[in-house]
Formats: sequence, C-alpha cells, structure tokens
Amino acid sequence: MNLLKFFTAGSVDDGKSTLIGRLLYDTDSILADQLEALQQSNRKNDDGTIDLAILTDGLRAEREQGITIDVAYKYFQTAKRKFIIADTPGHIQYTRNMVTGASTAKLAIILIDSRNGVVEQTIRHSYLVSLLGIEHVVVCLNKMDMVEYSETVFNTIVERYKKLAVDLGLKDVSFIPVSALKGDNVVNESENMPWYQGASLLHFLETVDVEVGPEYNLARMPVQWVVRPQTDELHDYRGYAGRVLSGAFSVNDKVTVLPSGNTSVIERIEIFDQRPVEAVAGQSVTLHLRDNIDISRGDVLVNSDHLPQNSQLIEADVCWMDARPLDESITYLLQHNSKITKCKIREIVYKVDINTLEKEDAYDFKLNDIGRVIIKTADSLPFDFYTDNKANGAAILIDNRTNLTAAALMFRAVAD
Repeated sequence: MNLLKFFTAGSVDDGKSTLIGRLLYDTDSILADQLEALQQSNRKNDDGTIDLAILTDGLRAEREQGITIDVAYKYFQTAKRKFIIADTPGHIQYTRNMVTGASTAKLAIILIDSRNGVVEQTIRHSYLVSLLGIEHVVVCLNKMDMVEYSETVFNTIVERYKKLAVDLGLKDVSFIPVSALKGDNVVNESENMPWYQGASLLHFLETVDVEVGPEYNLARMPVQWVVRPQTDELHDYRGYAGRVLSGAFSVNDKVTVLPSGNTSVIERIEIFDQRPVEAVAGQSVTLHLRDNIDISRGDVLVNSDHLPQNSQLIEADVCWMDARPLDESITYLLQHNSKITKCKIREIVYKVDINTLEKEDAYDFKLNDIGRVIIKTADSLPFDFYTDNKANGAAILIDNRTNLTAAALMFRAVAD
C-alpha cells in the first residue's frame, strides 16, 4: 500500500481544517476518545452540527480564534492508500508555516471559498506550489452550499483559476466542487450537484498517480556519519552512513565524493543486517567503498556519470521566514543536507509582487517576502537545480545570531 503526502492551502476561513475533519470523520478515521471530545465540545456550527475543524486545531490559540496557526499533521488510510495530511495556515503572517508543510508534499489541495473566488492568498499559495515544484494540484471550490450549488459560479471560478495556472506553469490541475460543512463530494459523491460528473475528493486522492520510479542517474547520498568502530572484531571496518536522497546506488557502481572529486567503487551495501545489491531513495544505508579515501560528514556520494553542480556562487529562489529582514552585511549559515557552511547574500535579484506576479527591484526581504537572490558560500556545494532534483536542490538559511531559520532556498542556477 503506497503513501500519499498532501497539504491544504487557501485563504483564511476557506474551510481547510473543516475539509480535513470531514475526510477523517466520514472515513471513520477518528479514535474513540477524539470522537467523544468532539461531541462534547462547545464549538458548534450555526446549524448545531459538530465543528469538525477542532480535529486539526491543536494549539489553544487556534481553538480560541477558530484559525490555523501551526502546521497540523494527520494520518489516515483507506483500503487503497495511506495518507499524511498537512493542514497549513491561511493567514499571510504564517506563510512560512505553509511552506514548511508543503515542502515534502506530492499533491496540493487549494481551497477557494465559492462566494469569494480567487483572492490574494489563492494566488500566493498557488505561486508557492509552483515554486516548490508540486506537480499535482486539486482546486476544491468549497462552500458550494452557500451559493446554492451553482454550476455557473463553479465554472466562472474555474476559468479564472485556469488562467492563473497557465501564468504559473501549473500543469496537472483538477477542480472539484465541495461543501466540507455538509460533506458534498468530500468522501461521498453529492446529490446536490448532478451537473458535476467527476469523482469525490477521496476517490481522486485514492487513485491519482503520484508514484515516480527512482531517478537512477541522479544518485545522491550525503554522508551523515563515518562508521569506524576500530574494535578487534571490526578493526578494518569503514562505512559511510546516510540516507539516499535520490536515485539508486548498486554494488560495483562508480561513485564520486564531492566536493573533493575523489572516485571509488561501491563494494557492498548494508541496511541493518542485510546486504542488498541496491539502495534506493528514502533508504538509510551504509556504503562501503573499494578504496580508503578521505570522506567526512557533509560530503556527498554521487553517481560518477551524472555529477551535480559544484559551486560557491548560487542563484536561488527564497521565501523569507524571519521576523528580522534580510541583512546583506552579516554572515548567515546555509544548511544543505548534512553540510553547514557560512554564506553571504551577494545580491537581491528581484522580489515578486504576489498580487500581479511581477518581478520588481528590491533592497531587502521581510517576513513572507518571496523572490530571488545570489548567495556566496564559504565552501563549494554539490547541488542540483531544484527543477531537476528537489531532494538535492534546496537548503535553509540560518541566522547566525539567533540560530533560527531565516529563509527557505531553492537553487535555480550557478551565478556568474
């Protein structure tokens, strides 16, 4: 049974938490104690029914205000697939939380309040979906019960969003009219919208094809630990432990160690007490090489025939997450996989106006700003372009003064 990670996005009060609550409730994925607490809660809808959004509102402030602040993860499964849902906030001030929840997702659900249509946060979140390279998008037109299940309203919003999708380069976009409050087209198909001939949201999630085979050519494994027990039994043991980011490694493959450029051949692969002939993306393994070469934590083992970029000057898209604005005069830390190096912002290329999607000149980045910068790092980084390999094409920027994450980075080019 395969796993689908997806997240919900949309403007404030579009019904993201209610939609997830409806998915869990109607699929009987709520534990008995959760159901009891839900039934005893003082939060009710206007019609007296249970407020299903409570299922994802974990913080006291969320329950008091009826909004989502932090990312809430929920897990459920059906007979066809397992799911991990990230319920992300809609407020503009929590855009950084939305990016966090979306970073590992394979599919995005973007909610639109059918009364309001496409609004600023719809554009912002759709732009971030495009920026993060999420290929599958489901646009749920929620609160259809409040527009009398109108096909005309649905078609008008769909046409508006299709134009936005073209501008952003979103390719696989599907549209489903729903009412999370009433349950229309969420788990069960709706009888209130006979004009809609498509599947319910759950059926779509169960059947959408998001499985991608390993990109064998782009084999990448950052070294997290050099294993050298140096005991009497394992006197000559030398292994390199890490998680395979992408692609696949096989015994007898020729590999290159970056940034040094030294080469060797994989002699054996260990996963616990097993010795498979191949290790694929997502597996934590120990690789043994034929030659004893100098390798340290932070180095990256790659397929010798398909080397990544290796540079100190990188052009990257940035989502600024720090309350402190970007400061070109200070030194930041950049963490790329297990490698941490000092860096400075050499140039702000542009900032994106979310309302118009136009690129404009900028002199700083403030909280939730999005744009592009050029970074100069102290050490060379072996990276792929984000569009080619997301697993090895992203990093985080850390404020050296506070040790807090300042920005999310997606590498786009080697800067001149």
